Amino acid sequence: MTKKIIKWSTASALLLSAASITPTIASAEQTPKENFSLTVLHSNDTHAHVENAPEKAALVKQLKKDNPTNLLLDAGDVFSGTLYFNEFEGEIDMKLMNYYGYDAMTLGNHEFDLGRSENGHSSLLKMIKAAEFPVVSANVDFSKDSLFDGTQTKTITDAPENGHIYNGIIKEVNGEKIGILGLTTEETVYISSPEKVTFTNYIAEAKAAVSAFEKAGVNKIIAVTHIGFDDNKAIDNDQELAKAVPEIDIIVGGHTHSKLPSPHVINEDTNPVVIVQANEYNKFLGQLDVEFDANGVITKYDGKLHQIGGEGAPRDEGAAEILAPYKKQVETRMESPVGATSKVFLNGLRNLGGVRAGETNLGNLITDGMLEKAKEIDPAVKIAFQNGGGIRSSINKGEVTYGEVLTVLPFGNPLAIVELSGAELKSTFEHSVKEYPKESGGFLHVAGMKFLFDPSKPVGSRVVSLEVDGKEVVDSQMYKAATNVFTARGGDGFEALGKAYEAGRVSEPGFSDWENFAEHLKSLKTIDKGIEGRIMAKVPFTDVKENSWAYPYISDLYYRDLLSTATATFKPGDQLTRAQATSFIVRALELPVDSSATMPFKDLNEYAVDTQHEIAAAYTHEIIKGYGDQFKPNAPVTRAQFAQMIKRAYENYTGTPYVPTASNPFNDLGDYGKEAKDAIAMMAELDIADGDKGHYMPTASTTRQQTAKLISNFIYNTKQVKKAE
Repeated sequence: MTKKIIKWSTASALLLSAASITPTIASAEQTPKENFSLTVLHSNDTHAHVENAPEKAALVKQLKKDNPTNLLLDAGDVFSGTLYFNEFEGEIDMKLMNYYGYDAMTLGNHEFDLGRSENGHSSLLKMIKAAEFPVVSANVDFSKDSLFDGTQTKTITDAPENGHIYNGIIKEVNGEKIGILGLTTEETVYISSPEKVTFTNYIAEAKAAVSAFEKAGVNKIIAVTHIGFDDNKAIDNDQELAKAVPEIDIIVGGHTHSKLPSPHVINEDTNPVVIVQANEYNKFLGQLDVEFDANGVITKYDGKLHQIGGEGAPRDEGAAEILAPYKKQVETRMESPVGATSKVFLNGLRNLGGVRAGETNLGNLITDGMLEKAKEIDPAVKIAFQNGGGIRSSINKGEVTYGEVLTVLPFGNPLAIVELSGAELKSTFEHSVKEYPKESGGFLHVAGMKFLFDPSKPVGSRVVSLEVDGKEVVDSQMYKAATNVFTARGGDGFEALGKAYEAGRVSEPGFSDWENFAEHLKSLKTIDKGIEGRIMAKVPFTDVKENSWAYPYISDLYYRDLLSTATATFKPGDQLTRAQATSFIVRALELPVDSSATMPFKDLNEYAVDTQHEIAAAYTHEIIKGYGDQFKPNAPVTRAQFAQMIKRAYENYTGTPYVPTASNPFNDLGDYGKEAKDAIAMMAELDIADGDKGHYMPTASTTRQQTAKLISNFIYNTKQVKKAE
């Protein structure tokens, strides 16, 4: 059966567009005898986000009441994304879907995530069997997995059984037959773990299903797909499907998490194919209203997305009762450890030196986990990058909990793999640092690479060096990188990434960022890393080598305006003097300098007035002491003395004395007094300084490069932490 082709005049189209009216396609050849109106409610990529189930249930009930001729369809990826999945593996999702009254769903790639687990796809089978509606997917074949024996029937049927899988079903709605077929991305083989489950060509299977529907006298056809609205067209996507199989009327899509506020239409002036998708995570419920003529051609359409929840949103108590015991268990799980202990503060703070303007140990860990997961999927992936704006919190020392992980990465941003040329990679990192030293949500943290840039250069010309596998990036060479979907699609203004996405060079295997992070932390068990020099802003000092361990710390202080720019050298190996130590601390604390402040010291005349004022400020705030009327500004500072100065600075900033919480970890403190021992203990507890095999070496002098590390760590781990609190 071939649908009647209906033409829509250009003049009419222009008039309708100008008037912002939902298009109505009128036949130029005949007026249909009888039209049929249908409301399709739809969801996709819910990924175990069931927290708002009471609000969703209330919304579904109201929309079904208002639109009695309806279907409720889901386009897959119920699995993976929150602790509700980790704990219950689809059980609560299906209970709620049954309660909402779904008519059919297709399978997403994440439904196959557990294929390599000890129990294989048993949780998927359990979820399907629990469904009080059929599952449709024409291009998925379970025949080689004996678990599914008797569960799948590779046919189109008008008498489907609940909890079974079909190529498609014929559903009667208010006396009209509707054909519903399902499709799942063939990419599942590469981005999930289907194991014995196989996938066939989506277009061939769609054509076969359409033919079967037509033979059964069905002229209204809906494809429920998990192939992506604008995913890689070399593999599969909804727009290519609409062009190749125009007999389909409606495509209810998923996989790309696309937020389509209004329908996207292919073949609008002939046989319209209306494509809808409702974003992700149960944030929205989609509504598509269509009218068919007697030939099964859509003559009117309108669509919208309803936000689920929000202030004052109605709640359904039945759904709340279903959710309650599961919610209680998840809340307990949030407080449980992921299986890793951090011996250091994991920096997710703001400001310079935080996640939006500098390398942090937390950013490194997140990208390491991202790269590790991506390599499991595609060993050719070499690097990973994460936008700083997606890192929303820090993690304190101690056992890391799931709640902390989810607070750091609350968006559930899925993994993406993008292929970029070296030139595009450089453009991406130029964009990353265009605001530096100001904050930017697009500042990128990295794994598998090193990046040096010069903030003194014009925007767009700041990249000095970009290394992958220890080699400089080559413009013409192609590189595979892992990132999150938001960034891969050009979020934060990354034009090169957006163009790569449009060109079909991005795949979306999924796997939420927080899950990858938690998995990586668990594999490490113990975390004790600081920054590693993966990202460095170039400094003008000619005697500081870029491969020096101190370079990141010197760079940090330089761009905080804590270092003098009067000379071209930093003199990293020189001993720190008492005057220099005082200046560092006063600037780090941003202490007010009062030119009228007095002090007893008479040996400062040869020093600049600004330095004298800084010493006076430190004396006034009881950070330094002298020797009667002598300050001895040129005397070197020992490690013990500097620790005491840092402790006093900390107490000045916080307004409270520091009391060590554990015994001193160093065994070479001998006859030092309590203040010195407490100060050295604080340096260890707050990750400002460490020793060597139980030795602090308190009498050793402090070099300028060591000071850079101590002051940078002081700002990171105490001043900024307290400010954030």
